[in-house]
Amino acid sequence: MSGLTIRSGSCDLDFLSLGALVHRLDPGIIPFRKARSVDIHVSGGEYNVAANLADCFGLRTGIATAMVNYGIGELVQARVREAGVKPFYKWFEHDGVRGPNIATVYSDRGLGVRAPVVFYNRANEAGALLKPGDFDWSAIMSGGLRWFHSGGIFAALSPTTSELIIDGMKAAKAAGAINSFDLNYRAKLWSAVGGDAKAQETIRRIVSNVDALIGNEEDLQKGLGIAGPDVEKSKSKLDPDAFFGMIDRVIEKFPNVKLVATTLREVHTTNRHDWAAVLWLDGKRYVSPTCALDVVDRIGGGDGFAAGVIYGLISGRTPEEALRLGWAHGALLTTFPGDVTMARLPEVEALAKGGSARVQR
Repeated sequence: MSGLTIRSGSCDLDFLSLGALVHRLDPGIIPFRKARSVDIHVSGGEYNVAANLADCFGLRTGIATAMVNYGIGELVQARVREAGVKPFYKWFEHDGVRGPNIATVYSDRGLGVRAPVVFYNRANEAGALLKPGDFDWSAIMSGGLRWFHSGGIFAALSPTTSELIIDGMKAAKAAGAINSFDLNYRAKLWSAVGGDAKAQETIRRIVSNVDALIGNEEDLQKGLGIAGPDVEKSKSKLDPDAFFGMIDRVIEKFPNVKLVATTLREVHTTNRHDWAAVLWLDGKRYVSPTCALDVVDRIGGGDGFAAGVIYGLISGRTPEEALRLGWAHGALLTTFPGDVTMARLPEVEALAKGGSARVQR
């Protein structure tokens, strides 16, 4: 058990995310300029964690998000139901021409020496229109809530989305829940709402309400302005010392933070990565094993890691066990197409304990 003091007893929701849902168009290994067909994945950095926790780990989860009344919205709703996530929607009507829209992400997978390519259309995005007052937090949390989560991508969508995150976190804290935040720093998104300086000002306000922080050393530097090493010149992406070396400076500025965690990834080719993870919890350091990944689709691996760690802590596992569950689940998630899990809990636990890829008979 950790000093996070996770709420015990009966709760209607183990976990609630606040964020924007998107649909991702995936032509596989074919570049978009040559694509003739795509798979459609429903995603969102905050939603992915809720979907993983529900589908693989069996927790009761919810998503507070924008929803648009049109065909793409219906597709997204069906996937949310399929994942077992309880939706709390703020509804918008589509005008048939310009929106508001469920954002579109375009992402091919690359292959070998050819890197994946990702670009977006977030014009007139419904999620960016969300603001404080759009959700009745007291009603949503009235049956009990253990953990509330949001992230830096949603915070960057508009000036009002970051205020909504703070609004939700204050309500969650009053309800006795843990607050977590995935920094997920995206310079292109922040450039549209004030750039790096505005990003740091905004994220610092959010993190002052946070118990558990997820993000690598680059996120800490660019999102919080924490001094650290040149991430492009680090001797190894798998070296945890650079990450742990920054934690003292994080805690000095944000003494409310009790947990910081991240994945470590050394990319050799698009489909061959070395993978590890680290956790700082209540002043103690934990480091996972390192494994070699044969990657099918790298998108969502970090959200898979976050889900495993959160499940481990909610279910009363030791910090070391929670870290290994996150490491194992994130690794497995990269072996599936799409952004959310197709893993089963026994598979995650077997890998976390040192299992192999031998045929299961």
